[in-house]
Amino acid sequence: MMFNRFYNMEMMNTSASAPSANADSSCAHTARTSHTANTAMIAIMDAIIMASIIIFGLIMILDLRAIAMIAAITGNVGISGGGTGYVNAQGISLFNRTSKTVDLEAVAQSGSSLTFQPAEAGPQVLIVHTHATEAYAQDSQNPYAETGVARTTDTNYNIIRVGDEIARIFQEMGIAVIHDKTLHDSPSYNDAYDNARTGIEGYLEQYPTIQMVLDIHRDALVDSDGTVYKPVLQIDGVKTAQVMLLVGTDDAGATFPDWTEHLALAMEIQQEMNSLWPGLARPITLRTARFNQQLTKGSLLVEVGSHGNTLEEALAGARLFARSAAKVLLARVGA
Repeated sequence: MMFNRFYNMEMMNTSASAPSANADSSCAHTARTSHTANTAMIAIMDAIIMASIIIFGLIMILDLRAIAMIAAITGNVGISGGGTGYVNAQGISLFNRTSKTVDLEAVAQSGSSLTFQPAEAGPQVLIVHTHATEAYAQDSQNPYAETGVARTTDTNYNIIRVGDEIARIFQEMGIAVIHDKTLHDSPSYNDAYDNARTGIEGYLEQYPTIQMVLDIHRDALVDSDGTVYKPVLQIDGVKTAQVMLLVGTDDAGATFPDWTEHLALAMEIQQEMNSLWPGLARPITLRTARFNQQLTKGSLLVEVGSHGNTLEEALAGARLFARSAAKVLLARVGA
């Protein structure tokens, strides 16, 4: 709306009537003065429009760091918002795709009630892959036989390989983890979430110490013209896929009363990621569906890179995500 107002004002100024040729000298002087003022106003408005367009373009194409920087410069850092759009506050960035109004400050203050028993008591975290056949861009180092576009049932090259890396880091840092390598989306993609839920419920019944389920995916970023994008940055000289946390809600009508606790946990992990490795975390995405997250206090969906990234970039991002998340989770053991 800001751009429409500037545009209309410019059109209104440039379409003003010229002074009459029969006007007397006093009127002519007034007209010339008015014309000079209008010219100056048009120049000012041109500058404002150009600056606005530049800022708008930057917001659309830059990563989280640029978005936060622009918001800080303009002083327009909101702490609440609803509908499709970005919400930013205190180092947290959220892409709200629901109809809900989200007060990030209030969510952070309420926090998450997630706690873990010590690792010796049993598994603490379950890693699953609802869309286990998701894979990355083909390259000479990691060729694979596709079973769909950017998909393969070969667990050495699909998202399960990324889950292996996260599980390895968790175990290395002292978190007891189970990695479910079931191909929940094969042969039926449409049944994937139902299949994953059945599997998760079985693990929770067998291991009641599990308080967090991480559903690891990769994103798919493609423009309307078919251009494929990949979220990547350099960290210590290594090309690293960015990581996005996705949180479900009850916006679609299903019961999910404590979704804000999941959001609070995601916010903690996002802050830890960007504190250790600025730019690693993409904005958290808030969605209308639950994505099986209602099953535990700590369930989150994690998107490691996209189908435009290579597997090596995804593994690099997965390692850094796992180290960040582990720091947050270890602080909740016995809390």
